[in-house]
Amino acid sequence: MRKDTSGPAFPVPLPNGESYQGHLPHDGMTLRDYFAAKALAGFSANPSMIDSNDSKAIAYMADSAYQVADAMLAARVKP
Repeated sequence: MRKDTSGPAFPVPLPNGESYQGHLPHDGMTLRDYFAAKALAGFSANPSMIDSNDSKAIAYMADSAYQVADAMLAARVKP
């Protein structure tokens, strides 16, 4: 099953109502990536996380950022 990314975060409109098919490089980052980046920035503001060079801690922080992003995407569709 493919993860919902909710499409481009900053799509560029095309003339005449055309649209891009698929995820082309000019579509930019997905909304999921954008949300994860914002969450990661918040995690990185924690001094105890910044001082860590442990690859497991860094991977945990990245995974957690995407968990937050997925929760934010799910919250967008709730009534």
